[in-house]
Amino acid sequence: MAISDLERLRNIYGSTAASAVLNERFVEVEAGNVPRPATASTPYSGFPTLLGLPSRPVDWENPDFGRTQVALVGVPFDLGVSNRNGARFGPRALRSVERSGAYNYALDCVPSTVLSAADIGDIPISSRLTLPEAHDAIERHVSAIVDAGVLPILVGGDHSIDRPILRAIGKDEPVGLIHIDAHCDTSGTKFGHGGPFRQVVLDGVLDPRRTVQIGIRGAFEYMWEFSYESGMTVIHAEEIDEIGIKAVIEKARNVVGNGRTYLSFDIDALDPAFAPGTGTPEIGGLSSREAQAILRGMKGVNLVGADLVEVAPQYDATSTTVVSASRILFEIFSLFPFSASLPVRGPHRED
Repeated sequence: MAISDLERLRNIYGSTAASAVLNERFVEVEAGNVPRPATASTPYSGFPTLLGLPSRPVDWENPDFGRTQVALVGVPFDLGVSNRNGARFGPRALRSVERSGAYNYALDCVPSTVLSAADIGDIPISSRLTLPEAHDAIERHVSAIVDAGVLPILVGGDHSIDRPILRAIGKDEPVGLIHIDAHCDTSGTKFGHGGPFRQVVLDGVLDPRRTVQIGIRGAFEYMWEFSYESGMTVIHAEEIDEIGIKAVIEKARNVVGNGRTYLSFDIDALDPAFAPGTGTPEIGGLSSREAQAILRGMKGVNLVGADLVEVAPQYDATSTTVVSASRILFEIFSLFPFSASLPVRGPHRED
């Protein structure tokens, strides 16, 4: 390093506080990225919430969402699993993840400061034993969120919850779907987590020709006939290696177009090396970096809702899965400031 360069650095940084931020852009970011009442000054203390957002519990008998634009909500339910249960503990595990900072440098945004967003708690499940009744409760409560003009991001729970969710979101107009998963989930099961996307097409709330399924792999290809017959676009994990991430992004964006679109991310889309804590792990999956790149490539898609499902924390003693899932949830959340469906209420900030 030249002496002149060293002197310049000493003059700029030698006399400033260690925590000082001098770059004009990052000064702006830091000004908005302040601790919220939902968390203390350290990420490992205080009352845990999804992504450290403010907690605004909802009275589901008489819901009032105020100025909320985006609501994060847990769906602790896993009666629809076909293999290992435990995804009912996903929302609680995601809330427990210690995080610091909220700046998405790849998308250049601090979503918590430009959105009026909150963790509104968990959807109350009316029956822990009867799956159809539980689905009815999920649909009813998601409908309350949607009818209030709020965009929901749901944390499951197993993938069977997507049927009641999409029945609520697509009841007035079928939506498109970006589905990132190891499995197509279009088998013939009516209520299980292996078939929600067949059922919602038959329900008339999902447009299969505006549906793209990314990362598909494993031994159950013979179960996904409906995906092809209905006109869904299926991108297998092996194809991602062949065509590359940019081509996957372009293909997905072309499929969903500018219309109202829902995003569903099953954590088993990631290779078990990155997310072993799930009910049906499949080797050969996405790396966490590939998943981030695909999600970031959806910036500007007209999202009306999203979910992250199938986190079963008890199968991962290292907590790798919930750490990966928390970051995936943050990437999804970071897309919502750029959605054309974002309700205009003005930014909201807790003081």
